[in-house]
Amino acid sequence: MTSAPSQTLRRVASARIPTKWGLFETVGFERESLNGPQHVETAVAMIQGDLAGDAPLVRIHSQCFTGEVLGSLRCDCADQLRLRCAPSLRKAAASWIYEHQEGRGIGLMAKLRAYALQDEGLDTVEANRALGFEDDARDFGLSVAILRELGLDRVRLLTNNPNKVRALTDQGIEAEQLSCEAAPNSHSLAYLRTKKEKWDTH
Repeated sequence: MTSAPSQTLRRVASARIPTKWGLFETVGFERESLNGPQHVETAVAMIQGDLAGDAPLVRIHSQCFTGEVLGSLRCDCADQLRLRCAPSLRKAAASWIYEHQEGRGIGLMAKLRAYALQDEGLDTVEANRALGFEDDARDFGLSVAILRELGLDRVRLLTNNPNKVRALTDQGIEAEQLSCEAAPNSHSLAYLRTKKEKWDTH
């Protein structure tokens, strides 16, 4: 049996970016994807403080163009991304990994189609399934590779998603799960209720 070709993680560039939450060392990573048609996966790691200490804070965050750029209130993605400004987290050594996996991995256009089905009465899980997608089509292997590249084998993971925890622990990275709750609004309440009742992942 021929073994699958290895995926080589590459550091593309590193630059310092000042933000409202402080100065971050921002590192761009890429690797060739072996899932489906071959393409290049990319992610950005935002690093603050010394990660060499005991169990730095880590957030693996999936892109949400509608929430983070357009200001959509249908989800809590933008609020979760901004949790870095919480006083209890601000001084922690941390790495934020931002992955390009829009709509839990189905892409922006499919996500908009799922929104249209939700307007007709389906919930977020039912809409994904009606379009032929899994409840959550994301793969966190790239983030795991980045954490390995950063020399991390023990982290505090800011997430509500048990799949992210399993992705790390299955590859030997010890992950203490910390809750990542954002306050609901009238537009996101049904979405958040479905997440909690059906799979509680983000």
